[in-house]
Amino acid sequence: MNISKKEALEWFEFLSEIPSDSQQVFEEYNNIIRSTMRQIEKSYTGEIKKLQDDIPDLKNLKGRTYYIGEENRFPKGCLSCLFGDGLGGIRKTHTCNLKCKFCYYHDSMEDVEQIPAGMWDIGDNLYEEEDIDLLLSIQKKPSGIAYVYLEPFMEIEEYYSVVKKFSDAGIHQHMYTNGVLCTDKNLKKLAESGLDELRFNLGATDCSDKIIEAMKTARKYFKSVGIETPMTPEFYNSFIEKKEQILSLGLDFMNCAEFHIGPDNINNYIGEKFYTYRNGYLSPTWSRKITYKFMKMAYQDKWDMLIHDCSNHTKYAREINKASKQGGAFGAHSYFSEFDRPLPYLFLPILKDKDFKFLNETPLPSHLKLENCKETILEMLSSEEDEEEFYPDFENYTSNKEY
Repeated sequence: MNISKKEALEWFEFLSEIPSDSQQVFEEYNNIIRSTMRQIEKSYTGEIKKLQDDIPDLKNLKGRTYYIGEENRFPKGCLSCLFGDGLGGIRKTHTCNLKCKFCYYHDSMEDVEQIPAGMWDIGDNLYEEEDIDLLLSIQKKPSGIAYVYLEPFMEIEEYYSVVKKFSDAGIHQHMYTNGVLCTDKNLKKLAESGLDELRFNLGATDCSDKIIEAMKTARKYFKSVGIETPMTPEFYNSFIEKKEQILSLGLDFMNCAEFHIGPDNINNYIGEKFYTYRNGYLSPTWSRKITYKFMKMAYQDKWDMLIHDCSNHTKYAREINKASKQGGAFGAHSYFSEFDRPLPYLFLPILKDKDFKFLNETPLPSHLKLENCKETILEMLSSEEDEEEFYPDFENYTSNKEY
């Protein structure tokens, strides 16, 4: 069903005024919602295809992701993610020294579950450091691991001995940091412990000189150093201001992360134009377009740094690969939406954009036209038991538009 943009807007405006917990309504008309989401996705990916076609040197890594640059500079952590065992995240630090607008934990930073002192979250289970040797002696070694969640340099001295264990086992390791707490001393010690790859979220500080200097220091010690940052307009503008300074560092790569939104940062971006990829991650339409602005610039100016389109498509491929490596059935994956209910009001801005066109449109059949469904929907709503008890904030809900 290729719903028209006009009818999609009519339906989504109507559904936006209905409490999103009205499960019966949203299940009954799920085909309308899915068709609209799919129409938005197809039109948006069509726009991205035009941007891709405009970059002659764009390379495709076996259908899983796109990049430009020398393949030997492609981050090995990403290769492990896309072709190996997936993103094997090891969690330790539950705090951060910054609070970024785009952070996936923005609204829940104070409630992030603490990992007990002296323990590490590996594979969703808690281990003491001494258990890691046992774990490595019994289970198949992962192709790579990543230290995530939240800012590891808050307690970086805790990491050295664990990093060494995995390094001695021959496992590729990469780490994410905002760079604020990096020093010559701890970077050198971390590299000597065996960390292979360090990724800086340069957007967390708007490309501050201090972090640029920290990347320069890291370049002395690590095999691979790069940038991994959600693509936002703020990051793009700050990068352009410091472009020559950043490019002079001789970094290996920049992972242009398509910015996807979850329940804990959505309130910072309400009113933007959104799309969802394969009914999974929700992203502002400007994010991946910024990636291709960088890629075109890199191609034209012959940047030495590899530029990777770490898009929703890439993450989709990652989850399919991960399910395969874990013995999932053919077609199984874990790439799903981070929201537990439909939120039609989020898509009103893009549906109201006169310049955004659906590629193919077919009028809805009579039984799915909004004017013929309103009475049925109102009956469903009136049948909800204890409606005031379940939806006491409905009047404010539609005006505030907060998740």
